[in-house]
Amino acid sequence: MHLSAMMEYIDTHCHLDGEEFAADRADVVQRAREAGCRRVFLPAIDLKTCRSVMDTCRQYPDMCYPMLGLHPEEVRADWADQLRAIREYLPPAPGADFGPVPRTTAAAPHATGADFGPVPRTTAAAPHAIGADFGPVPCPVPPVIAIGEVGLDFYWSREFEQQQLLAFEEQVRWSVETRLPLMIHCRKAQNEMVAILKKYADDLPGGVFHCFTGNALEARQLLEFPRFVLGIGGVLTFKKSNLPLTLAGSEAKQALTAGAGEAKQTLTAGAGEAKQAGVPLERIVLETDAPYMAPVPMRGKRNEPAYIRYVIARLAEAYGVSEETVCQQTTANARRVFGV
Repeated sequence: MHLSAMMEYIDTHCHLDGEEFAADRADVVQRAREAGCRRVFLPAIDLKTCRSVMDTCRQYPDMCYPMLGLHPEEVRADWADQLRAIREYLPPAPGADFGPVPRTTAAAPHATGADFGPVPRTTAAAPHAIGADFGPVPCPVPPVIAIGEVGLDFYWSREFEQQQLLAFEEQVRWSVETRLPLMIHCRKAQNEMVAILKKYADDLPGGVFHCFTGNALEARQLLEFPRFVLGIGGVLTFKKSNLPLTLAGSEAKQALTAGAGEAKQTLTAGAGEAKQAGVPLERIVLETDAPYMAPVPMRGKRNEPAYIRYVIARLAEAYGVSEETVCQQTTANARRVFGV
């Protein structure tokens, strides 16, 4: 199942730096290209993966873009030290007070420059202090495009609840300071997450609520943040998933119950016909969360960017639009949020 040359897409969340891809990472990237994937955004989860994310993005500078942050499940007693070190990878905020996690070393100028706007990926960056153990830098350091993966997760434990709240809010402040969008992970903590975001709502540049699987009420609450979008991946394709109805509302119900002839007709509709859905297509981006959350029919296997084509097909069916429309709109959404 390959998309046509006109149907290109962006995977906004893929842990391509992980050990799961160590043996065949180049093949995974090649399959992604062949499937129509033109960008893959890599989130870090702690200081160690900040390094592996940056290294992977150096290897594929025309394809991979880094997002750096401290994942809530990685928040431990040393969270403040982790944040101090991770902050050094990000663009400086002239004159900014970094609050409870003060910077202890001078940061090297970032590739994005003083205005933090998009720059060519060939822009050179100075070797960074905490990147010194990388040895010689074989190619320019890629510009960081987002703060992530950050957020709150109380699904398994609340042992470090207060530390998670402090770490998340600090990284939200980084987003305001650097004008980099947020890649947010949230499980069993939406009320707490929303309460923190509301403090900074007027100043936040935007971001993604990663791996959204919630209900219509939760979607509406998140969409109240106007510069944010929902990240949609493999869960959409699961047999018992209610996500198609949550996202597309009545559009999904009509498309999913239509007869073969009627369904074929609805799939040629334009994006304008999906605007009255529960979640407008303009507020969705595609993601894998690879190597996790593989879509049907690949469920149970290692996920990878090439598999997004199954998510695209399911979104097109739910919204009653063409797959090309899904690709064009979600790609435009990702570029709007991330600037690349």
